[in-house]
Formats: sequence, structure tokens, C-alpha cells
Amino acid sequence: QVQPVESGGGLVQAGGSLRLSCAASGRTFSMYGMGWFRQAPGKEREFVASISGSSSHTRYADSVKGRFTISRNNAKNTVYLQMNSLKPEDTAVYYCAASEYGAVVTEYEYDYWGQGTQVTVSS
Repeated sequence: QVQPVESGGGLVQAGGSLRLSCAASGRTFSMYGMGWFRQAPGKEREFVASISGSSSHTRYADSVKGRFTISRNNAKNTVYLQMNSLKPEDTAVYYCAASEYGAVVTEYEYDYWGQGTQVTVSS
């Protein structure tokens, strides 16, 4: 199993960039698909991006396509979310999660979740 821990959140102005990191414990990190989700105040948690264990497949929500990039470094047991051209509507708590099913998009397919990191985009 893996235990994800997110970092890299913060306050940024609209149009700016942030890179989130998610370090996961466990010797089988490369066997897991990894995903990023987010939850804004008063809203349900939503899918942002996911990546397969070998990085061969990535998937993005339409709302972030072209602005966010997910990547991973299996040697460092870390997955990243590069966020560019940030908008106020990207403000949310961002969660990292691990799945045995690859680059999937639904919450119930993820078994291990981090505690989340806050991203706030000011206008």
C-alpha cells in the first residue's frame, strides 16, 4: 500500500503558477495509478488529473486541460501537478490519491488518499 502526502499549495495571483507534489510511501509506488482531485468550498470533490504507473497514460478534466500537467518520478515515489494560468475558480483543497486501476477518474477507484493541500488563487 501507499500513503500519499501532498505539499506545495499556497496563495497565488490569477495567471500565476504553482507546482504541487505528492510523496508516497511504499515500495510498490510504480504499480499505482495516481490522481489529483480538488474540493472547493461548498462543492463536491472533483477529478483533476490522473497518470498511470508507467506514465504512459494521462487524463485531465476539461476545466484544466491545457493549463495543468501531471507527471511522476517513480525513483522518488512522487507525483506532480504543474498548474499554470491559474484562475480564481481553481481555488480548492487539492488531494492526491493512489489507485490499483491505473489512470482512472472516479473517486471510488482510489484506495489511498492524502490529507490535502490548500490552493488559493486571488483575482
